[in-house]
Amino acid sequence: MRIHIAHATTYRYDTPPNGVTQTLRLTPRNFDGQYVVDWRIELSGDCQLHQHEDAFGNIAHTFTAEGPFRELQVSVDGVVETQDTHGVISGALERFPPTLFLRDTPLTAVDKDIIAFAEGSHEAAGRTANSLAVLHQLLGDLHREIKFDPDPTHSATTAAEAFALRRGVCQDISHIYIAAARYLGYPARYIGGYFHRADGVTAQEAGHAWTEIWLDTLGWVAFDPTNGISATDAHVRVAVGLDYLGAAPVRGTRYGGAGETLSVAVTVAQAQQ
Repeated sequence: MRIHIAHATTYRYDTPPNGVTQTLRLTPRNFDGQYVVDWRIELSGDCQLHQHEDAFGNIAHTFTAEGPFRELQVSVDGVVETQDTHGVISGALERFPPTLFLRDTPLTAVDKDIIAFAEGSHEAAGRTANSLAVLHQLLGDLHREIKFDPDPTHSATTAAEAFALRRGVCQDISHIYIAAARYLGYPARYIGGYFHRADGVTAQEAGHAWTEIWLDTLGWVAFDPTNGISATDAHVRVAVGLDYLGAAPVRGTRYGGAGETLSVAVTVAQAQQ
């Protein structure tokens, strides 16, 4: 599939800041099943982008915009060619052994309810079931258990908090899946990117998030618990981390100023061949 992505993040300020410094993880990499045809980042401010690779091998850019200004926009536009690999990830840059991704973080720590849920899915799959069957059982159970709802959670909501609500966005649902998978002994990581919807809706309020789980027999396999599927050629993989914070598309700080508002506009559509 050939996918066109446009992603604009706009900050507006009641009181102009003296400056803004940000790190962007908005650029996908090539690997088996994903090829970046064209990609560019543009800034509304007069500043330079500095590219580097972060600890996980994500392509990252940093910039500092000197104020004062009342609006700052970060815009991405690009085309990515994808192929369906049935969720199996190969040819990607790997900086760490899979065991690193057994490490809990504050956003992905389990509690007794997530533990009980994970054990219930394992039991439902059958104690003699192979790892892939267990993870698909967990995937289906979580997809049925959690309702997608952008209202009650925010970027700092933990897996345990979202699970207690039984509501959340793709970030929250992915954190819960990661927490449960790690509890069951599977290395699990957070993936940030984009998703091409099959229902014809192209305008979205944010990017997408899903997970990758390490299986000794297959390597890294991508599971999208928000949609209850393995990743397909509709998924454009951008950044990887232990949780959202390690793969956040935009993170930074503001110097001075007040009254900041943020708006995000994302379009994911099938591109012309």
